[in-house]
Amino acid sequence: MNRQLFVMPGQERLGQNLLARSDFQSGNFELRRFPDGESHVRVLSDVRNADVAILCQMHHPDDKILPLLMLVSTLRDLGVRRVGLIAPYLAYMRQDKRFHDGEGITARYFARLLSQQVDWLLTVDPHLHRIHALSEVYSIPALAMTAVQPIAQWLRDHVTKPVVIGPDGESEQWAARVAQAAGCPWEVLTKERFGDRDVRISLPHVEQYVDCTPVLVDDIISTGRTMIQAAAHLQAAGMSAPVCIGVHGIFAEGALQEMQAVGLRVVTSNSIPDVSNQIDLAPLLSEGVRHLLCESEPARD
Repeated sequence: MNRQLFVMPGQERLGQNLLARSDFQSGNFELRRFPDGESHVRVLSDVRNADVAILCQMHHPDDKILPLLMLVSTLRDLGVRRVGLIAPYLAYMRQDKRFHDGEGITARYFARLLSQQVDWLLTVDPHLHRIHALSEVYSIPALAMTAVQPIAQWLRDHVTKPVVIGPDGESEQWAARVAQAAGCPWEVLTKERFGDRDVRISLPHVEQYVDCTPVLVDDIISTGRTMIQAAAHLQAAGMSAPVCIGVHGIFAEGALQEMQAVGLRVVTSNSIPDVSNQIDLAPLLSEGVRHLLCESEPARD
């Protein structure tokens, strides 16, 4: 069967890892911009009747979406059988309701757009909040894998006596799942507010963990402020500087440098290319692709 993986710019390393773990061949194409900024796409591989997957990282998505859609349309014009999208980090999940009058619910609009263009979608730990499952907004087969097992394996391989700590109440379920998979204890920091500017953070049973390595985990690291503040309180309680793990390292506003400046070890998956990438998602993604190719197989007469 003719299966090809087209790797958008920025995901070359993850693309190579994924190719090594699948029966896909590397799709060959050119993507450049004309002097006026318009995208130019040229597919060089024979894609007639091919099952095609496109690997695209969607950090800073607005620069990537239009070239992606141009590639999808070109592939369809050239006769592909199916085309799916592998987006390890899925953008436009934040605005899942109308917070203020006149705002758009862009999570739903983006899902509608992708559902009209591709046959299936694969992602990792999307930021689900008021939308509880991708199937609520995507009309195509859409699979959300979780990086819990890859993170747990990394902990077992690289951290001595870890204790997984959720930096806030919202991360409790996430911290528990990682810790259970890694076979280590876990806790969640608690916050007590005594006024607008007086917030005290504490770790229950901290005395039990003073000889452990604290590991702060969350799905997204954006500004890094939550982890920096949590780390300061852990160290004030007598613990060592924590390891900070995020599935998706967005690192807005120089967050990585700020975290490293206060002595934190920062580890992310390769969903978004970054120097902090240490957790490879290729095995997870290859499993997801196999599942989706079976699920989205057209019915036969």
